[in-house]
Amino acid sequence: MSDFVDNLRRRAAALGGHIVLPEGDEPRMYHAARRLVDDGISRVTLLGKEEAVQQLAASEDVALAGIAVIDPATSEHHERLAARFAELRAKKGVTLDEARETVKDPLYFGALMVREGLADGMVAGALNSTANVLRAAFQCIGTAPGVSIVSSSFIMIVPHCEYGEHGTMVFADCAINPQPTAEQLADIAVSSAATARALCDVDPRVAMLSFSTNGSGGHNPDVDKVVEATRLLHERAPELMASGELQADAALIESIGQKKAPGDPVAGHANVLVFPDLDAANIGYKLTQRLAHAEAIGPVSQGLALPVNDLSRGCSVDDIVSVAAITVLQRH
Repeated sequence: MSDFVDNLRRRAAALGGHIVLPEGDEPRMYHAARRLVDDGISRVTLLGKEEAVQQLAASEDVALAGIAVIDPATSEHHERLAARFAELRAKKGVTLDEARETVKDPLYFGALMVREGLADGMVAGALNSTANVLRAAFQCIGTAPGVSIVSSSFIMIVPHCEYGEHGTMVFADCAINPQPTAEQLADIAVSSAATARALCDVDPRVAMLSFSTNGSGGHNPDVDKVVEATRLLHERAPELMASGELQADAALIESIGQKKAPGDPVAGHANVLVFPDLDAANIGYKLTQRLAHAEAIGPVSQGLALPVNDLSRGCSVDDIVSVAAITVLQRH
């Protein structure tokens, strides 16, 4: 475990959070639940049929003492959460009877637990697709005030690197939005800055990346999109230190940044990199991970009003524990 991840877990443990894991019939989940409780990182609720979860855990030699197990279909909270979901989706024509059926789905039950303050955050995706996890989160929780889009970021930790925050940087959006508009890029930047504050404990310095710096790429729709996104970002978050459009080297390397964008406070000092589209962001984080032997922590979901994080279906128990710690920190 890296020092960064160890620090994340220690910070989460100090907050006394509560995480709901809706995939209670997945062995990795109850192994992770045991670790989270034993290490004091968070309290945990597993969702699933209680007898089945208990039997599966016993077959893996995992004791569930101190871990709550709730069956969404029979829970004392079922009617309350169904009523809330019917209210939230009334404009879509969802009836109370339809809501009662939907809330039997652990993803929806778990997201509503977070909405209603019965848990601080939800972690899922070991069995469910990203689309299903985020659909439940969007319908039950929605986006943060002033943010129109759910996005993702990776925390990149590059060894022996002086760029960013001693080698630590936030890259976005690496996993969700293929071709964000200027408005969406501005929202992604706001959300990524919040991620940097919550998880990296730093003051964000946001670079809106492009193949152009200060007009060097001429008039081009791709450059114009980043320029407009930067303008909107300054309108929406005037207190945020952010600049664009900047090439990657101008964003990270002080000598180049001050040559290409003299006097710019972010150029050469960026610790949050917002890429213009999913192609660039996904390629960029994977190249950094492989060529620089960087640790890539994520994807971290961002932009929701309350934290829900999606896992890779190939995740390890260790991954689940770390993402749960991240989720606690996002809430607090």
